Amino acid sequence: MFQKHKLILVGLMLSCLILLNSALAQNFPNRPIRIITPLPAGSATDSVARVVSKAASEILGQPIVVENKPGADGAIAALEVARAAPDGYTLLLATNSPLSVVPALKKNPPYDANKDFTPITDIGRFTLFLVVNTELPVKNVQDLIAYAKKNPGTLSYASGNTAGFVAMEQIKAIAGLDIVHVPYKGEPTAMNDLLSNRVQLMFSNLTTAMPHIQSEKLRPISLSLPVRSNILPNVPTLAEQGLQGFSIISWNALVGPAKIPPNIVNRLNTAFNQALSQPEVITALGKQGIPIKGSTPEALAQLIKTQLEDYSRVLRAAGIEPE
Repeated sequence: MFQKHKLILVGLMLSCLILLNSALAQNFPNRPIRIITPLPAGSATDSVARVVSKAASEILGQPIVVENKPGADGAIAALEVARAAPDGYTLLLATNSPLSVVPALKKNPPYDANKDFTPITDIGRFTLFLVVNTELPVKNVQDLIAYAKKNPGTLSYASGNTAGFVAMEQIKAIAGLDIVHVPYKGEPTAMNDLLSNRVQLMFSNLTTAMPHIQSEKLRPISLSLPVRSNILPNVPTLAEQGLQGFSIISWNALVGPAKIPPNIVNRLNTAFNQALSQPEVITALGKQGIPIKGSTPEALAQLIKTQLEDYSRVLRAAGIEPE
């Protein structure tokens, strides 16, 4: 009899907990929300977070505070969010750095990109342009491939971030090219050496590359996205130039800790997708070469999974093993 009463009591407690969680979810949000970014203030990721959160704040009726916690390829910010309460009030402006690169480079990553986060919505893509020093006699990707094959090991490419490195390594693998990698701590330093022709090419973000493209010191020959950019519409995609199979992207999205209640996930997904559809948000991010791409949580979960697989495969092919 005692055991029966105990089971009834446990059942009642679970029912009350479910009802309480449901009530909290229906009342969400009733206080400010934090969005933690893995890169410093002034970065493209920080800009995305601030533009989108401002619009979403008006829809949700609560302030959204953006906090910058850079370091360790985004792992510091991601780990804080993974450990936060799953109540929807602490979110991560995720990018390929913490969720594609860190798990691919660590034997024992500090979190599981697929299990320790709740996907909310895709946000968009960072456009990386493949640019060459104008002293290099190539005007398109096929020219680059032909030149590199005729002169193996003589070209060098710079990388100021992991996305640019992995993207170039995938091109090398697809086309069978011998081009030397020269890593830099950031794009500004890499750009200086590209302009002085110490290195001949690199994938660069729009903010860093555009002034030099306009001054004709650099020549854009392609981009990392599968569609052309409205900013430089005459620059063809890799696929348009015959390079098939390129899959690496530089992405950004919104996630929270694992096990956020579905009602809260739906509320956040709806609000942020509404924010992403606003003309002022589309315009502000479009000027930075960041095309918007909202999604369902399920579609984002698939993106995180496939990009981690792609980054891992390309890094292994480049001879970089987890440490």
